[in-house]
Amino acid sequence: MGKGSVREALRPKRGKKSGIKPGDLPVGPTSKSNAAKQLVTTAERLDSLQEALYAGASASVLLVLQGMDTSGKGGTIRHACGLVNPQGLKIHSFKKPTRAELRHDFLWRVRKALPTPGMIGVFDRSHYEDVLIARVDSLVPQDVWEERYALINAFEQELVDSGVTIIKCFLHISPEEQRKRLIARLERPQKHWKYNPADLDARSKWDDYQAAYSEALTRCDTDAAPWYVVPSDHKWYRNWAVSQLLLETLEEMDPQYPEPGFDVAQELKRVKALS
Repeated sequence: MGKGSVREALRPKRGKKSGIKPGDLPVGPTSKSNAAKQLVTTAERLDSLQEALYAGASASVLLVLQGMDTSGKGGTIRHACGLVNPQGLKIHSFKKPTRAELRHDFLWRVRKALPTPGMIGVFDRSHYEDVLIARVDSLVPQDVWEERYALINAFEQELVDSGVTIIKCFLHISPEEQRKRLIARLERPQKHWKYNPADLDARSKWDDYQAAYSEALTRCDTDAAPWYVVPSDHKWYRNWAVSQLLLETLEEMDPQYPEPGFDVAQELKRVKALS
């Protein structure tokens, strides 16, 4: 992780709550227009790196998106992850566990959704719901969710050891901005489908959720699977930041195209000889 990198700027200090606020612009562009210009270059580089990752099929990336309702998980997938070839993406949205899923341990359904070698996997919510909503709404006893932090760390280390590079993003939004976005969903008929009255229940527990997120970020931020706090009051900045986190990660991975299993010169000669 290079000095002055986006990853360095957005990663919480070890063992401490991040001081980054939802409306901050801690690194990078300070205007929507500049961010848009940078995304053009980012898209070109990401496209090349992702193609090499896909072709090599020896490693994979897992991008975890967590945040309060309206923080922009879907928008991030569209605008940041959408910069790469969709053929190389595996997107999974975690909803309320089904009865079948509840019969297994909390990581069972997560394992089934992991990206295969060569793919960039994107989790819209994730295994962290089991130390967030499970904690805030007391879905399981405290000793159960307390144990899960260590289980998550061990699980993520296991993934890294198997060739999965993990990027975990907390899309940090303010209650004021969330209120604006909820109003916008209700005032625009084409956005009504995105509104859920239950979102207000979660909003009423805002402080409890912030405490749960803070502990998850503190206890599950490791060098193997770091957390990044992405200011998300400005959608354009959120999209830029996540795209840069993905770019920096892929550049460090430096995926390579596989060596051909044939004589290139001979095959070129054969093709040119075709009538």
